[in-house]
Amino acid sequence: MPLNINEITNIDDIKINFDTSGLWVLNIAIGIIMFGVALGISIDDFKRLFKNPKIVFVGVLSQFILLPATTFLAILLIKPHPSFALGMMMIAACPGGNVSNFFSKMAGGNAALSVSLTAFATLICIFMTPFNLHFWGSLYEPTNLILKTVELNPYDLFKLVLLILGIPLIAGMLVKHYHSEMAFKIEKVLKPLSMLVFIALIFIAFSQNLDIFTNYIHLVLFLVVFHNIFAFILGFYTAKAFKLDDRDTKTISMETGIQNGGLGLLLIFGFFDGLGGMALLAAFWGIWDVFSGMALATYWGRKKRK
Repeated sequence: MPLNINEITNIDDIKINFDTSGLWVLNIAIGIIMFGVALGISIDDFKRLFKNPKIVFVGVLSQFILLPATTFLAILLIKPHPSFALGMMMIAACPGGNVSNFFSKMAGGNAALSVSLTAFATLICIFMTPFNLHFWGSLYEPTNLILKTVELNPYDLFKLVLLILGIPLIAGMLVKHYHSEMAFKIEKVLKPLSMLVFIALIFIAFSQNLDIFTNYIHLVLFLVVFHNIFAFILGFYTAKAFKLDDRDTKTISMETGIQNGGLGLLLIFGFFDGLGGMALLAAFWGIWDVFSGMALATYWGRKKRK
């Protein structure tokens, strides 16, 4: 949809009412979801996984090489507003979101693969996220004009990894290892409860920015929906091209389609001063991909049961 002069002027003045503390609350909720997923995973799952490293390679290829590259090509074709384009590049450069682990298991995918890819991707994003954002952003002149420098603080990123990935994963697996019966009981209750809490937090954040979304959502609706669906399809057919089985294919698709919008927002607020177009796109992505991921996981899960 073409933008008029007033919209172009006002986009980057948008201020999302969603501060860093609110993002941490969301990430804690994601960490609880991770804990619930980890309750069903054992060390043997990872041993079996790394006997076939090809699937880990395919996941990293899809997420950190192909998604940023094809996002760049899509931007060249669509030519969105520069800060929207940079927001798309930021999302494509981020690691997978932890909620993908829940959706992968729900879809009948490979939960151990999902957790492993999320763990590995989150670690290498220390290097790959700024590299991809700088590399692809500098190749597109409109984003190059606003992309001055991106400096990720390794300590802050380490805290994020530890909170939403490391602690929940280790804690869940320890409970599973030493108290398997208790882990099974907790998992049955915690998984649906944690998802409800997570969705509730998203709705609270949405309600706090209702006026902004009402007035501006039409500007990013197509971009986010297109980008997200495209990412799911990219992951799916990349896995198919490498002849992975159905469980691993679903997982690669989820890992590529569910990006860590929370991390993207943290970086946008921390290093781009909450640049309006970037923040709006990343915030809507964080809301949208929960629903698209849940819809896809539900469809695949029901198809598997049938």
